Amino acid sequence: MSQHAMWMSFRSLTADASVKDQRLKAGTVKRIASYAAPYRTALIFFLLTVVVDAVLVITSPLLLKRLIDDGVIPGNPGLVTQLALLVGLIAILDAIFSMIGRWFSARIGENLIFDLRTQVFSHVQRQSIAFFTRTQTGALISRINSDVIGAQQILALALLPVFLFPTKWVGRKLQGLTRESFNLNAEMSATMTERFNVSGALLVSLYGDQSNERNYFSTRARKVANIGVSIALLQRMFFIALTSIASIATAFAYGVGGHLAINKEITLGTLLAITTLLVRLYGPLTALSNVRVDVMTALVSFERVFEVLDLVPMVRDKASAKSVKSGPLSVQFEKVRFAYPKADEISLASLESVAKPELIESGEILKDVSFMAPAGSLTALVGPSGAGKTTISSLLPRLYDVTSGSIKVGGDDIRELKVDSLRNSIGVVTQDAHMFHDSIAANLRYAKADATEVEMEDACRAAQIWEMIQSLPNGLDTVVGERGHRLSGGEKQRLAIARLLLKAPRIVILDEATAHLDSENEALVQEALATALKDRTSIVIAHRLSTVRRADQILVIESGEIKERGRHEELLSLNGLYADLYQRQSFSA
Repeated sequence: MSQHAMWMSFRSLTADASVKDQRLKAGTVKRIASYAAPYRTALIFFLLTVVVDAVLVITSPLLLKRLIDDGVIPGNPGLVTQLALLVGLIAILDAIFSMIGRWFSARIGENLIFDLRTQVFSHVQRQSIAFFTRTQTGALISRINSDVIGAQQILALALLPVFLFPTKWVGRKLQGLTRESFNLNAEMSATMTERFNVSGALLVSLYGDQSNERNYFSTRARKVANIGVSIALLQRMFFIALTSIASIATAFAYGVGGHLAINKEITLGTLLAITTLLVRLYGPLTALSNVRVDVMTALVSFERVFEVLDLVPMVRDKASAKSVKSGPLSVQFEKVRFAYPKADEISLASLESVAKPELIESGEILKDVSFMAPAGSLTALVGPSGAGKTTISSLLPRLYDVTSGSIKVGGDDIRELKVDSLRNSIGVVTQDAHMFHDSIAANLRYAKADATEVEMEDACRAAQIWEMIQSLPNGLDTVVGERGHRLSGGEKQRLAIARLLLKAPRIVILDEATAHLDSENEALVQEALATALKDRTSIVIAHRLSTVRRADQILVIESGEIKERGRHEELLSLNGLYADLYQRQSFSA
């Protein structure tokens, strides 16, 4: 049985027959073909090696037939020797063409994985925050890993498992390559998990550089692709060594057996050639019944990947989008209304583990919100939980788009501005500052990739955290742990402020930045914030009203509406909602 037939028989044992009757969307196969287009030359050479290999597989038994009929039976030892050597040569050629075909197959398959992974990763990063609030991270990562690899099978169904005990050298090489591949895949999975959860996606949206993100991910994906080629070739080389030895041994046996037949010690004939042909043809004929299952499995994987690629980001640039103007920036909300989008508008049911139709809509969160924050001013948003304060702060950097009305930055509607340019002008510190599992320096440089150590030191000093960093054994190279769990709440907040200062935004949003800090940490963070807010247009959401007494204007939000506005003393004199909230906090303190 040929190695391809043996492999197809093996694959049929693990194929999922449930997909063979799956109905595909119109145009799926044509779209798949477009992914193969860049590799048409490699595909042509791969098909040529398949044809040549098939011819060689048939040629060998035919030569053996002639060896017996024209050499053995008539008693021609010279012809027997020649044909035996020719059979051995064909076996070697078969191994060479099989190796070449495997190289083309691996290149096509691994490059297809590389293309799909990087395309899906980049596309997912462009989704709105609403997408990440509903999507199950594990399901999304499965699309990028499992389904992308499943899709590869449509162009590379010739992968061959090493099902015999490998030699010590092959085993060591495979172990090393596999371990490196697993490590790189783990790094990619960790990157996707951190970037695709809500906190990480929010940080990427506000501070990240999509080009750097894509390059970081594609570098590792490329290494995995190269390792995949090496593993495939090593597996094929080892298998070919085994099968070649068997083929050459068969040729040798026929040569010796031919001489024995000449001496009338054994008898053979065309029957042996026919038997050999039947053995070689039986495997492929048996495997044909499973081809539909294998192909459909790959097609369905492709379709699942296309589901993600076809999900259009809710927030995206217009063709005529422009950059934010230079200089200080004002912020203006004009009759803004907002309701959170429905599930079917932002995500896929297949990416949510407990997806169910939404029977009740969220309703309007903001209702006719209008205010003006002049350049360089401090505007505070206060009010009870669920009033809509954080929603206002999310609309400004276009994490969502308004349902109606408009938001202007520097006099321009933010929907007319490039998203990257807008977000580069805005810095955000939330009550739970997210840190990636990396060094302090790497987390700081996420805001400014080319930041020098002097710039990082200056930012950390201004954020009142440099002394703490100096006390650490590795200083800026200290790894903060996943989500920054090795840092206290106050330290994370001050590090987040240092990151904001490195970004040097013209608009600052603080969302409950001191909400869960003790008095000592709050004092340090407030001192750091004073530097961060200086000469910048600031939107501050505060639970502790004592922290916003110096605001240029205070907006009291309740049920999605601005109920009161003015300075601290003015609002107290109204004896309204603000005065009530302030008195209750003063009493509880």
